[in-house]
Amino acid sequence: MPHLGKRLQFFLARNGTLLGLVLLVLIFTALNPSFLTWRNAKNIGQAVSELGVVAVPLALLVIGGAVDLSVGSVASMAGVIGGQVMLSTGSAILGILAGLGVGAVAGAINGALVCFANLNSIVVTLGSLSAWGGLALYVTDGQTVAGLPDDFTGLAEITILGIPLEIFILAAAIVYGFVILTRMPYGRRLYAVGGNSRASFLMGVPVQRVRFLMFVQVGIAAAIGGLMLSAKLSAATPITGQGLELNALTVVLLGGVAFAGGMGRISGVVAGLFFVGVLRDGLVVTDTSQFLQQVFLGLTLIAAVAIDDTIRQLAHRAWTSSIAEPEPDAVTAQSALGNSD
Repeated sequence: MPHLGKRLQFFLARNGTLLGLVLLVLIFTALNPSFLTWRNAKNIGQAVSELGVVAVPLALLVIGGAVDLSVGSVASMAGVIGGQVMLSTGSAILGILAGLGVGAVAGAINGALVCFANLNSIVVTLGSLSAWGGLALYVTDGQTVAGLPDDFTGLAEITILGIPLEIFILAAAIVYGFVILTRMPYGRRLYAVGGNSRASFLMGVPVQRVRFLMFVQVGIAAAIGGLMLSAKLSAATPITGQGLELNALTVVLLGGVAFAGGMGRISGVVAGLFFVGVLRDGLVVTDTSQFLQQVFLGLTLIAAVAIDDTIRQLAHRAWTSSIAEPEPDAVTAQSALGNSD
């Protein structure tokens, strides 16, 4: 019976966000029957697509023991640079490549400072958040980059089998994260580095390179998110990605990814993503005040931190109890929480 209680605790810790998502859907459907429709589900998928594209690689980085809080400013910078290149060359492809280049450079700078200069990732990326945000305002003089080519803005209107292209991009990001964590040695290295970087180094894992590559990928993902937003808005603004970093981190922590690193699942991140999406959409559908919407989203971030703390405490209890009372069927933190889907 004690083991049953532990299993139940771990189940609730791992799947609390998913259960909360189901509860949210039921509540909003009861308040407004039109909430649970295919059309609204598609709207939610479109609304969270850019956030998900950034949140998935950010989750991988956090699992690896680091964090990037500059993704919002990088998204803005990539959007405006991409937009300016499009206007000057008339080529959407060159603009997209320029935007992706900005993301790669931003990620590489963050990664170099954190991984090779051994600086704290929170401090470095907070500085980058301010630097890239200010640079985006400087290069545009605070103005919107409008008049983007039709072949770029038209990307936001493409549908395949009635499903918007941006949802397919989100699905590709989710599959990418799942494959990395469950099918590739790089994913196992991320877990090892995030769990114990010193031990990983002694075992021959290239700790700095693993994290550096993930920083670059997060920067590119932020650029993709910024370009997607620019296409959707038919314009690029220097504040396009404002708040993206907090929303992405909320999704990551809601998804059960340990902020300290070494633990997390893509399925949990997906649940966290749609929890935020459903919450936002439901508040709009039920005509909740825009100011109260910000309150609820803030409380969601607090809940995400609480979930992260709860999972770490349960993992510690399971580990200590397994040492004190070893049994063949004991549920350890490793087997109960798992490092992959």
